Amino acid sequence: MKLINIGFGNMVSASRLVAIVSPESAPIKRIIQEARDKGNLIDATYGRRTRAVIITDSDHIVLSAVQPETVANRLGARDVDTDGDENLPGEEASS
Repeated sequence: MKLINIGFGNMVSASRLVAIVSPESAPIKRIIQEARDKGNLIDATYGRRTRAVIITDSDHIVLSAVQPETVANRLGARDVDTDGDENLPGEEASS
């Protein structure tokens, strides 16, 4: 399982991500409020300004203080196996 750092040491599973969006539009603000009302909102901003809204396949909404581009770059970046070998995304680890 690949984890993506969304700031302040918080991680989200890459396989569960559906979208990474900016929080400025009215529809996204509505999605955030609905998630808050349903109890599906995870605020990982540590009191900072929300810069990215992460939508997961489990209908959870995660708020991050990191720019959406930064999260996307981390998603596409080279990952490191537990044994320290670097692999390109989609490349199998050698055992």
